[in-house]
Amino acid sequence: MRVQFLLNILLAIVWVFLTGTINATNFAFGFILSFLVLWLISFNEKSRKYFVIAPRIVSFAFYFLYELIKANLQVAADVITPKFYMEPGIIKYPLDAKSNLEITLLANVITLTPGTLSLDVSDDKKVLYIHAMYVHDKEEFIASIKNGFEKRILKIVR
Repeated sequence: MRVQFLLNILLAIVWVFLTGTINATNFAFGFILSFLVLWLISFNEKSRKYFVIAPRIVSFAFYFLYELIKANLQVAADVITPKFYMEPGIIKYPLDAKSNLEITLLANVITLTPGTLSLDVSDDKKVLYIHAMYVHDKEEFIASIKNGFEKRILKIVR
């Protein structure tokens, strides 16, 4: 998978120098173009893994950006209005993630989102404790993380 990624970057750089326009937009276009070319010429199953994971990573990045903006707006609106809409709480979140990498990625993404903070992981790695500013419904909060961040992280890592 690393070989395909490095080859993709190399081909994007070649594209930038062939076109003579050195900017981020041209590099992104070259990266996408070389991704498509590499996808078309890949034959074995092992090399196809890159072409499944790369779009998932891009999708995750856009989802995280959306959640980040939404959480920032929610916290900012709560700060500037005279009435607080916070309902803080600590949630015992059951983990589907098993490996240290999966748990660490999930905990970091949760902590990076304003209004939430990962506190601790249980010793058996089955529960993540999360402090959240807006816990209107505990089950809804758990479902939003399970169907959002955790599901997308597991699709990338597994």
